[in-house]
Order: sequence, then structure tokens, then C-alpha cells
Amino acid sequence: MKPRSVIIPALALLLGYGVGVAQPIVLRDPLVVGQDAVVDGAVPRVSLADAGGDVLVIEPADGDARVAFVLYPGGLVRPQAYEWIGHALAPHGVTTLIPEMPFDLAVLGSDRVTQVAGELAPGLDVVVGGHSLGGVMAATYAAKHPGDVDGLVLLAAYPSDGDDLTAAAIPTLSLMAEHDGLADEADVRGGLDRLPGDARLAVVDGAVHSFFGRYGPQDGDGVPTVSRATAEAQITAELVAFFDAVD
Repeated sequence: MKPRSVIIPALALLLGYGVGVAQPIVLRDPLVVGQDAVVDGAVPRVSLADAGGDVLVIEPADGDARVAFVLYPGGLVRPQAYEWIGHALAPHGVTTLIPEMPFDLAVLGSDRVTQVAGELAPGLDVVVGGHSLGGVMAATYAAKHPGDVDGLVLLAAYPSDGDDLTAAAIPTLSLMAEHDGLADEADVRGGLDRLPGDARLAVVDGAVHSFFGRYGPQDGDGVPTVSRATAEAQITAELVAFFDAVD
């Protein structure tokens, strides 16, 4: 979902307009585990854990992880939409942890990384990240806890105006969809001014905002000029290169 504009309208529905209007937000679809088809390579271990709330866990098949990736979902998007990313990273020694947020809004659980990583990935390097609103809140966490973060990944997202990471020694990857109709290109590029100086921005050719998660088309998004599979292949390649460089 669009990073800035979703927060106030979503909370207004919950707090101002009553349960009847807010019902689609309050009553979310169940968290589904293991819904993504297996592709090439060993089958990751997919499970559901509890660390201050439900967490979708995708681990390497042999259980031998060296990095934990705590991935915040986009606004109003269920965690299982990003399971495919965990499948892609598991063969590279990455355990992906996708926490379920209150009402599926990361703004209501921005500090989940601390408990999630502490309980489910003790001793591992921790990379935080997220899609759209989830990325905004991951950047907020990194800005507040720079010494606890070993990497930051922003998917169609950018830091809020109040979060300054320019002095943080945190390897950072920002991925932007070429035809994103929700995360404005100027905002994403402008967000680099608040990220570490060596942050890398990569454009996913032909992709749109919703191609980072498997939750279907989204109102207001752009029109893709490549298939989802092609976009996911480029996203995977960028993520794998980034995580392979994490010590």
C-alpha cells in the first residue's frame, strides 16, 4: 500500500467511522502458511511461530541460517503475500521472519523486530525491511536502533521525513518498481537523502507496486510491462546479491 496515505485513512476507519465500516480491516483473512508453490532447489521449512504475535517463518531446508530477515508487510497486506521472498532467500542461508501486524498496519507494530529477532533468530545478524508502509516503519526502527541492525531493505518505500539514517553504518538496498503508481519515484529517490551514503537504489524494470507481494492488482497502481515472474526474478537477484554480502 502507499506508504504515507494509508496510515490516516486506515486509522480513521477504525477509530472514527465505527465497527461496521471498519469490519473488512478488523476481520482479516486467516494467516496461511506454506501457500507458495515450491520452485527449484531444496524445500524451505515454513512454519508459524509466536513472538509477540504470529510470525511466518521461512527457514533454509537444512536449518543452517546465517542471517535473519525481518520483513514488515505493506499496509493491509497479509504476511503470506511475501512468503515467496523467503523461499527465494532460504537457499542463501537466510531465515525470513514476517510478523503479522495489528490490523495489518506496521505503523501499529514498528518495534516488532526486537522481540521477533530476539526470540526466533538469536545470535544471527538481523536485516530489517519492508514493503511500502512496512518499509517506512522498518526504516523508522533502523533509525531508532542503528546498533541492532545489520542491514536495511526497502521495497517500494522510503524513510519518513523525521528519520535520518545518513550517519548510520547500515548496508541498505532500496528497490523501486519502474511503473509504480503508489510509491512516487520522486519520493523514493528523495528518500536516499535520508539513507546511508552508500545505499544502493535499483529499479525493477517494468514492474509495479504490487509485484513485490503476491496479493493481486491494486487500485491506483501503474501498468506493468513485464510479467510478474520476470519482475520477481530481478527482485530475487537484487536481494540475493545484497544478502550474500551481509557478513
